Amino acid sequence: MAHSRASTKVVVAGEVVRSIPSLQSAGHDLNKIMGIRLRNGPDLQLSLESLDMWQHDELFKPFFHQVGMIDCSSSKEGIENLRRKYQTLLDAGIGLEKTNVWLETEDEILAKMPNFTREQVKGWKGLFCSDGGWLAAAKAINAIGNFLQDQGVKFGFGGAGTFKQPLFAADGTTCIGLETTDGSRYFADKVVLAAGAWSPTLVDLENQCVSKAWVFAHIQLTPQEADKYKNVPVIYDGEYGFFFEPNEHGVIKVCDEFPGFSRFKQHQPYGAKSPKIVSVPRSHAKHPTDTYPDASEITIRKAIARFLPNFQEKELFNRTMCWCTDTADANLLICEHPKWKNFILATGDSGHSFKLLPNIGKHVVELLEESLSQDMADAWRWRPGGDALRSRRGAPAKDLADMPGWKHDAKL
Repeated sequence: MAHSRASTKVVVAGEVVRSIPSLQSAGHDLNKIMGIRLRNGPDLQLSLESLDMWQHDELFKPFFHQVGMIDCSSSKEGIENLRRKYQTLLDAGIGLEKTNVWLETEDEILAKMPNFTREQVKGWKGLFCSDGGWLAAAKAINAIGNFLQDQGVKFGFGGAGTFKQPLFAADGTTCIGLETTDGSRYFADKVVLAAGAWSPTLVDLENQCVSKAWVFAHIQLTPQEADKYKNVPVIYDGEYGFFFEPNEHGVIKVCDEFPGFSRFKQHQPYGAKSPKIVSVPRSHAKHPTDTYPDASEITIRKAIARFLPNFQEKELFNRTMCWCTDTADANLLICEHPKWKNFILATGDSGHSFKLLPNIGKHVVELLEESLSQDMADAWRWRPGGDALRSRRGAPAKDLADMPGWKHDAKL
């Protein structure tokens, strides 16, 4: 917004701690996947826009590691899903067959991933995308924070940045700003709530979003080990998980793949008439000793055995839960609140939106200026109903209340 509208005064209210990215942000992370998403027209447009900016924009391109990505599977169902995805890429009719290659044989997979063994990839099929790779998440957000400060954007942190409630004009429905928990008031022509997984805890979204945690852990490699894995593609198997090449410090991030964890509690977001059941993220900034459930240790180890069997004896560290928020249809929720004029929602990431960091703000500005395309407005509209707990995943999320092992608060 500040990038594209130099005459616009922008104030960012960010919660709890004075850091960019916030410790509560899903973007406070080593890396995120960059890939093309084809589920509908807006998804494809956003993916192609973001790819172009990650590749060419001076602010963003230092943080895109275009090492490619391999979607793979050895199960009948998984291979069928991969074939459908590949056909969808071909059918898009925009030349994606030039950057997406079907890997039919073990030799073809090993040519892209020589660190794997033939025994390891027995029965595998794969889809290699040369436009894929990974994004240095925290570094990219930090760079944007520095850029915004240079552009004159003002930031409020701590109590001065923690949302309490919207402020309204005398009519009670036109938003004119917001109040934070320390009593600070910010007045504005438009207020945009872009609070990620915390959005449904701040204002009542009528169950359109359910916030969920996913998990990851890190492995430390020696310099010699790390050198062997430098520039390897991101490897993703929907039945196991995924991993990234080591960063400059020799750290590999490994994730499992599952429908997420909810954390339902009685909670009253602003606008709700009474407390209701809401999935409330647990702040890593306030609870830095939190890790992940015991069950996740098993599935993370299973992913390591699948992808990195030589490192099965390595110690895991930085076991972490990462919070996102799902909508029922996995489309974003970017619209004006139907009851509050000039109060704009920008949330519903559904676990696939970090790659949109360079370009999504442009479309939020289009909404503010009433120039957003109709197909995007339709996809991102206010839309209560549906099953956001399951969303488009294989099963509903399990609740952390039923998953021991993640909470390590000091005993008083």
